[in-house]
Amino acid sequence: MTTTNPGLSRRRFLALSGTAVGGALAAGCSPASSTNTPAAGSGTGSGSAAKGTVTVMSQSGEFGPKEAKAASQALGITVKTVEYDLTKLTAMLASGNPPDVVRGMGATETPYLVARQVAENLDPYFEKSTLIKADDIDPVNDVWRYDGQKQGSGPRYGFAKDYSQDCTIWYNGGLFDAAKVARPSATTPLLLDDLLEEGRKLTKRQGAKVSVYGLNPNGLGLFTQLSWLTDLAGGKLTADDLASVDFSSPEAQRALTWYLEYAKAGIGPTVLNPDPNGWDGPTFQAGRMAATLSGYWLGGLFSGDAKSAKVAGFAPAPQFDTGRRVSPCFGATGLWIPKASKNKDAAFAVMEWFLAGDPAKARAASGWGIPPLKSLQKLMPQKLPYQKQAYDVQMAEKEHFSVMSFTPYVRLDAINTVIGRELPKAIKGTTTAGQLGDTLNSQLNAQLEDGKKRLR
Repeated sequence: MTTTNPGLSRRRFLALSGTAVGGALAAGCSPASSTNTPAAGSGTGSGSAAKGTVTVMSQSGEFGPKEAKAASQALGITVKTVEYDLTKLTAMLASGNPPDVVRGMGATETPYLVARQVAENLDPYFEKSTLIKADDIDPVNDVWRYDGQKQGSGPRYGFAKDYSQDCTIWYNGGLFDAAKVARPSATTPLLLDDLLEEGRKLTKRQGAKVSVYGLNPNGLGLFTQLSWLTDLAGGKLTADDLASVDFSSPEAQRALTWYLEYAKAGIGPTVLNPDPNGWDGPTFQAGRMAATLSGYWLGGLFSGDAKSAKVAGFAPAPQFDTGRRVSPCFGATGLWIPKASKNKDAAFAVMEWFLAGDPAKARAASGWGIPPLKSLQKLMPQKLPYQKQAYDVQMAEKEHFSVMSFTPYVRLDAINTVIGRELPKAIKGTTTAGQLGDTLNSQLNAQLEDGKKRLR
């Protein structure tokens, strides 16, 4: 199959890249559409005679050579893999010769990809899919939808391989017991102020050094966490048009103040004192993390670790005292197909096999995330006590999920770069939460405006 999309000119490439901050994806494409996009209702699904070669760009631990070989055997096509690399993806997109299937985080990348006309509208394929039925799709997959103004509605541009509600809590019950702190309830969310106080009590120090972190609320990144905290306080960090932020509102200030109190207390990792392990898994397994807002997926790590499995507990996402309860997903990592792919039929066959076929069933049983299809969720592990408790908490937590729209104008890593650069001043006490808010407004809104201009 061929495509009429010639790729980007270098000028257009640079105009859309936003590479000055955070290595943003230069993922814009010319408006020309591909000639091999199926007409509505003609998507091929798993029963198609897909053929040819499909290149998948993903992480080797998710879709690597082993998965490529299995896909080739199952589908009768040649499947190759390329390790995910943002710079390489940018260059391939710009040249008009991208991978056929690409790894992505639906919650934070969908609007950005769609606004730059990079991602293929997959609705025609899903309509004809033999493995993915509309009434079986978990609502989290709405993060892969975008109608040009709002995330959660419009066409589907990708699909999750698994997901978590990323602010739910894993805790070490043994550390809670030793500190004489009550274990979190499995049904009633902790108040954030109470969680902070408990974090102080749970922290252990050897001299000036923290030997056990009491709490890590950093999640998948500060901007998404602060957006969630602002929402819990009753406000919105990002404007309705997704083109500006406001860190100066009372609700956003409450979010910033809470986070700064955590950071100044020295009870968990911060940009000034990061966890040497780089993530919470090894720290939790070493008995050095009392509570972490990491989401359900982390529990997959404990199934082969008897020590952690014995003490691990799972709890709902915390909230402020406003009565507002929101339990978001900021990942929903999955796969999408570039518009310029030269073999979309076969690309979707690979996607469908990986996301809803035998590999999806194996992932569901592993505990590494919640399956994207409701019919597969019965496979989630419940054999060990911690698994059964986590399953029950997670199934109840699903009621409190809602899509939080992310901006199409700037990539998340670029926003977090600014926050990470400015936050230390406030943690050290040289600026106030109000001053930090003003600074973030100034810098991020300029960044957002620049990103918006690049799309005109």
